[in-house]
Amino acid sequence: MQVMVEISLYPLANQYIEPIKAFIERINSYPDVTIATCSTSTQISGDYAVVMQMLGTEMQRTHQAVGQAIFVAKFLNFDAMQSNQPQSAP
Repeated sequence: MQVMVEISLYPLANQYIEPIKAFIERINSYPDVTIATCSTSTQISGDYAVVMQMLGTEMQRTHQAVGQAIFVAKFLNFDAMQSNQPQSAP
């Protein structure tokens, strides 16, 4: 199963840009996920187990480095093959 996660990071620190950049750089180092970053969030797509493990690892690293930080995320599970097929009308 595939998952797409849209995630935003809000470090509760005066110097908030560097923790955000560091988080994005780390998640971009994972070869088995697709990353798309925009001004307010990052979309991560890939195998459900891989993405969830990566997020757990990198969110923990951020909390350990920064202290308090807020992550806001939306999760969408999907099958890439089914998402390309037209939907039938009810």
